[in-house]
Amino acid sequence: MRRNKESLGRKFYMSKPDDEELGPLSLLPGKWVSKGGGWNMIALPFDGGPFDYRLLMNQYDETLEFTMVDDNVPNRGLPGVIDNSGEDDQFVVTLDYQQSISQQIADDFPKSGLAGTPGLAIHHEPGLWLHMKNLRTIDKDFSATKGVVDAELTVARLASIPHGNSVLALGTSSVEKGMPEIPPLSGLPIGRFEDLSTPGYDFEDDLYLEPYKHFIHNPFMGNVGVPGFPGFNPRDMNEILRFANKGVDIHRTTVLTVDTTRQNAGIHNIPFVVRQADATSMKSTFWIQELKEKGKHGHCRHRKLRMQYSQVVILDFFRPREDGQPGRARWPHISINTLEKVD
Repeated sequence: MRRNKESLGRKFYMSKPDDEELGPLSLLPGKWVSKGGGWNMIALPFDGGPFDYRLLMNQYDETLEFTMVDDNVPNRGLPGVIDNSGEDDQFVVTLDYQQSISQQIADDFPKSGLAGTPGLAIHHEPGLWLHMKNLRTIDKDFSATKGVVDAELTVARLASIPHGNSVLALGTSSVEKGMPEIPPLSGLPIGRFEDLSTPGYDFEDDLYLEPYKHFIHNPFMGNVGVPGFPGFNPRDMNEILRFANKGVDIHRTTVLTVDTTRQNAGIHNIPFVVRQADATSMKSTFWIQELKEKGKHGHCRHRKLRMQYSQVVILDFFRPREDGQPGRARWPHISINTLEKVD
């Protein structure tokens, strides 16, 4: 049905929880905080050691705030171009965010003296989440259980990074009962080295992987002393997220997954970044969890919200690939966190 454009006036307002206009973004408005729940791994060019790179691990604090809504943003078009609905214009709702991250503690290998001190500011990111209300693009998704399936691109994320990166990631949203399984995530570089699961491959034999080997045998523990804590380990960088979910009663989860490798998405970088350590792709998944919590007498209390995310940024730098593919080796820059809604 063709929309009445006059009834869909564009409007700005301060965000509020459970705003139906935000669609799958409706649980985000407000302030989310993590004290030491964030973990980051990045390989960095380094000329002071035998490998020309060092592997840096951070445990970090994070504040993530969603504040302003811009609703019914019109993208003008002609009917019949996208589908047969008769609609001509697309309408988008946006939710802006500010992310700030500072480290609690850091370690690197080989030791560089550059890991930084507690409280060091390590990331700032202003951006927008978008929900496409109509005339959505259909794209292909690969599922291990269903194969290639058609997926509706309902959300997008725009991010500006102070290093000189501009990011557009497109993706999907869903609501799941309970908490979906968080898959394992290898942190090893791509293009020269085998995956850890490859039969007959032993990373121990590759001296160039010594920094990864160091943290696989000595997982980065940060400031955590909880029994059973697995530490941050390149073998499976999502393990801490699964550990954080133990004993947590999750009623329902909104899943947002965005990827810059989708058609018409991408990352643009300033020239220095392109030449030295080119950020070529980003994929992130956010799990927004509605928890079941009970009071002293067994009655359900007010709903509590948590958020987890896992993000992989691929950096291409200095060492040629040796798998027959063109370009440089690809180094995963991985960030994970568990945050709680506080406001």
